[in-house]
Amino acid sequence: MPAVTVEDTTALPRVPVPAPGTVRRRVRSVTTAPSGFEGEGFPVRRAFAGVDLRDLDPFIHMDQMGEVEYAPGEPKGTSWHPHRGFETVTYIIDGTFEHADSHGGGGTISNGDTQWMTAGGGVLHIERPPEHLVVSGGLFHGLQLWVNLPKAQKWVEPRYQDLRAQESVLLASPDAGAFLRVIAGEVAGARGPGSTYTPMAMVHATIAPGATLDLPWRPDFNALVYVLSGAGTVGVDQQPVRTGQLAVFGPGDTITVSGAVHQESRTPALDVVVLGGAPIREPIAMYGPFVMNTRQEVVDAFTDFQAGRLGSIPAQRIPHAGVRGESGQTPS
Repeated sequence: MPAVTVEDTTALPRVPVPAPGTVRRRVRSVTTAPSGFEGEGFPVRRAFAGVDLRDLDPFIHMDQMGEVEYAPGEPKGTSWHPHRGFETVTYIIDGTFEHADSHGGGGTISNGDTQWMTAGGGVLHIERPPEHLVVSGGLFHGLQLWVNLPKAQKWVEPRYQDLRAQESVLLASPDAGAFLRVIAGEVAGARGPGSTYTPMAMVHATIAPGATLDLPWRPDFNALVYVLSGAGTVGVDQQPVRTGQLAVFGPGDTITVSGAVHQESRTPALDVVVLGGAPIREPIAMYGPFVMNTRQEVVDAFTDFQAGRLGSIPAQRIPHAGVRGESGQTPS
């Protein structure tokens, strides 16, 4: 799991030691992500399945894509599809993905890169492995996170942020046993490159066996820890977690994550994504690729998509791209 690595974590800026009186958050729940398929059939874990949206707010959905070793001819992506009312954040840990959208955004993202697409009032886009990866096969692993937009920003002009791996802000825990990549938001005094409409933070942390990370976290943010690989414990209660599990934390100002002393041979450390944001606390109506505030707005989004008002597929298409909506049908 390379993403961004460094040879010497002791040379990095350090997360501050928790101050006296720090309230370490307790874990409210731990859930296990079921497996499924997305797009043209690439395997995913549904990270947020079974978790109340009120605990996730401002986040809506997250898929762990892979980790999978594709044989030649096997890599898959999605066809052209619409979005409205939220942001998609695609973080590639291993492998390569190509993106394009109807507003001219897109490009190729690879190990440690992030594509941050604000769908806003509506956009068409596509995500696929490049042709050379389809031919050769290879390792693929990443995340796609959906971030809700407040009602006042659901109709903003679509935009695209191409966040290169080297732009991530790198930190280490006080003993250098944990290595952090800050992708968005301000964490421990460091600000990641991602620009967000909804106040939030996103961190990818690698925690060595036996090491502990006490991460300062805004008290007004919720707190989620998803295990990409490995095993360890979370929270002041040291609840066990493993690959594919999501921990939802209660109130406080510090998130605690520890790596198990003994890891499987293929996962030498505990890798987690830490997420949190200011809850929007607005009604949510979502169906397929649309996240709005009312059912009528969702129906209107399907109508606009079918009428071509969410954009047109650019002339320069990614090879073998079709056109469909993610849901497959309109709501009745």
